[in-house]
Amino acid sequence: MTTGGGLAIGAGSRARARGRPRRRVLLATLVGLVALVVVLVAGVAAGSVFVAPGDTLAILGHRILGLGGERTWPEASETIVMDLRLPRVLTAMVVGVGLSVAGAALQGLLRNPLADPYVLGTASGAALGAAIAVLVPVRGLVLEFGLLHGLAFLGALGSVTLVYRLARTSGLAPLTGLLLTGYAVGSLLAAGLALSMYLSGAGLRQIFAFLLGGFAAASWERLAVAAPLILGGSLAIISRARSLNGLLLGDETAAHLGVNVGRERTILLALASLVTAAGVAISGLVGFVGLVIPHVVRLLVGPGARLVLPLSALYGAALLAAADLVARLFGEVPVGVVTAVIGAPFFLVLLRRTREGYEL
Repeated sequence: MTTGGGLAIGAGSRARARGRPRRRVLLATLVGLVALVVVLVAGVAAGSVFVAPGDTLAILGHRILGLGGERTWPEASETIVMDLRLPRVLTAMVVGVGLSVAGAALQGLLRNPLADPYVLGTASGAALGAAIAVLVPVRGLVLEFGLLHGLAFLGALGSVTLVYRLARTSGLAPLTGLLLTGYAVGSLLAAGLALSMYLSGAGLRQIFAFLLGGFAAASWERLAVAAPLILGGSLAIISRARSLNGLLLGDETAAHLGVNVGRERTILLALASLVTAAGVAISGLVGFVGLVIPHVVRLLVGPGARLVLPLSALYGAALLAAADLVARLFGEVPVGVVTAVIGAPFFLVLLRRTREGYEL
């Protein structure tokens, strides 16, 4: 009897232990969803012209879900909600998804807790492309995308491609070669950016606006072009969570688990770079989102990529939409300034923990 009772108690303890992570995951998911909905409504309602939350929900229900009923809101409010604020909030959310998922993927792929989507020179390449676009005396729009956005996208992808090709022939270990080559190429591109800014004259303000990031120019047309690249790339990364889990354990262990290390590393790098480049093209440089969010999610649910990647997408969308709301309420300050105020102290704490032996 005593033995049977002990076994029963032990089985009950193990069941409770297994139940705790599930409750933690469910709670983290619920909190993320609630935060996302609250930020969505607040972001659409708040601004220089306030739209009551009830009217905001009614307008969204009427225009998106096709809900009927008598129209009780002013026509101007509907224009503000649907044509100005909703595309801006959704653009911030989509970019937040991309940067957070790319950050989680790169931190796992490079096994470096300080990695973010710009570690491979993406930011420097995009910034140089944007600066060159300001200097070129050619103007035109295609689906509301100008030369600046196109060259920023090409610059981001081009810099990552260059870093990867140089790293493969560097003779260093793959991960070390990527990080050091990314730093070197980024420094070279930053020098080119400084020269472009020096020559830009009246265009300097436009370059600074891109460097600081923001969503003031968001529109349905731009969102329709960028969202498939960002969301499609993010979903492709999430679908490779098993491979990322294997790579987190090291190349040899991953190979023993059946992961094609070279192919999976190339695919994940390409997807993270594509997602980042597409986000940079429509928002400018918005830092720290891809650094902060994956770490917060790991603290909540642990290191497994199957949970970290989708929850990073959820929390990243909520954080960047909230940062954009704060930026608007403070008089259209750059969103990159808001995320830096949040992310810089977090980075310093993380750096200290890393020096004390922090592991991913």
